[in-house]
Amino acid sequence: MIEIKSKKEIELMRDAGKVLAEVHEKVGEAVAPGKSTLELNDYAESLIRKAGCTPSFLHLYDFPAACCVSVNEELIHGIPTRDRILKEGDIVSFDIGTNYKGYHSDAARTWAVGKISLEAKRLVDTAKEAFFKGIEQAIPGNHLNDICGSIGDFVESRGYGVVREYVGHGIGHQVHMDPEVPNFRMNRKGPKLQAGMTLAIEPMITEGDPAVRVLSNDWTVVPFDGRLTAHYENTILITDNGPEILSLMKG
Repeated sequence: MIEIKSKKEIELMRDAGKVLAEVHEKVGEAVAPGKSTLELNDYAESLIRKAGCTPSFLHLYDFPAACCVSVNEELIHGIPTRDRILKEGDIVSFDIGTNYKGYHSDAARTWAVGKISLEAKRLVDTAKEAFFKGIEQAIPGNHLNDICGSIGDFVESRGYGVVREYVGHGIGHQVHMDPEVPNFRMNRKGPKLQAGMTLAIEPMITEGDPAVRVLSNDWTVVPFDGRLTAHYENTILITDNGPEILSLMKG
């Protein structure tokens, strides 16, 4: 069952999303060689709190930081530390959530650290483009699998891997709610989409084989082959006029 949000709930999620969009933009501007992942995490957390929100991920399932900061082959759930220093040519993803008066927004971006290779840029661009391919199908009357299939088909047409073990999700008064939103075509239609549904759609892709494992810290997910990964996510609202992206700067 996918929860349909009230007008009041939607406004709170819009407020959370606006803050999150601004946080991502400012963190992206701060990404540079020589910065530690912990420094950038702390900067993001300060921005979130200054805007009147709290970080959704801090202590969620005992996660120890405000942001998941994942570098190069790290797909998701990277734990920021003082000694993880970004260097020229890295790519780094920030998965961040904001909580405003009990309602959440969730979004991820993968940023270039200085000048990156053309191969890395193509991977990062593909993750972002896959999101937008997916939400073309986020209209009332379609089914969830229309979104999922569009994402997976696009990513695989570019020659990249689509991770199966981790998926997007519903979102609202909790960070993770029904339904699961895979990034690949399912063997079922899934729920019918209706106005008022809110989803966190998040392509998670690999340069090579999509098989992944969890590191010894029990959090960070990497591909077995150690090649690059990319992650892009936004919280969307399904409306009668098409999808509204709640966690993206307007204009």
